[in-house]
Amino acid sequence: MVKNILLIGGSHGIGFELARLLHEKHNVYIASRTNENLGNLDVNHIAYDVENDTLDQSSLPDCLDAFVYCPGSINLKPFTALKTETFREDIELNFISLVSCVHQVMDRLKNSKQSSLVFFSTVAVKVGMPFHTSVAAAKGAIEGFAKALAAEYAPSLRVNVIAPSLTDTTLAKRLLSNDKKKELMDARHPLKRIGNPEDIANVAAFLISDESNWITGQVLGVDGGMSTLQVR
Repeated sequence: MVKNILLIGGSHGIGFELARLLHEKHNVYIASRTNENLGNLDVNHIAYDVENDTLDQSSLPDCLDAFVYCPGSINLKPFTALKTETFREDIELNFISLVSCVHQVMDRLKNSKQSSLVFFSTVAVKVGMPFHTSVAAAKGAIEGFAKALAAEYAPSLRVNVIAPSLTDTTLAKRLLSNDKKKELMDARHPLKRIGNPEDIANVAAFLISDESNWITGQVLGVDGGMSTLQVR
């Protein structure tokens, strides 16, 4: 079945890999600030800044079968070094802007026989980690929102969350800026490597597909075993 899929963010990182996986078999719409990297993909681009714009829906179909929200942030600092304003900014980008997007396209999602919504959290919500107070708070809001939304709109909408560990994207470049840092981060994971965008995009593509049509209200840890395993 050909699906109409809206990605919020998709010109970089996980969103781009997801678009690359989907564009040949589905109608993919990407709403993002830039369209760089999208030239070789058969997608429809909508210029959109989640924090400042209203989504231009004129090119969207009346029915959306899937919605994926990709924007996020990583502010890792000691709590006392994080200003209250940083917490507001992280919640605004990660959560409030997500809620705004869902509000704007809800009628189109409900026009689908069963639309799939996919959001992104972090392993740090389940596992308390130093220096993650701001991002964990913002992503924790997403997890609670997703479960409540899934309950409210079942069976018309399926809503699931992917909670990755550290993934090699532009967003994480400061944490992976040299080989030594990458080796240390690899070693922290039971599977002895950090994630790559394809690892996460593959799971998102599965959650969009009909093969996952009995899955909703879940937070899936795609984290190299970080959230559940302790190994030597």
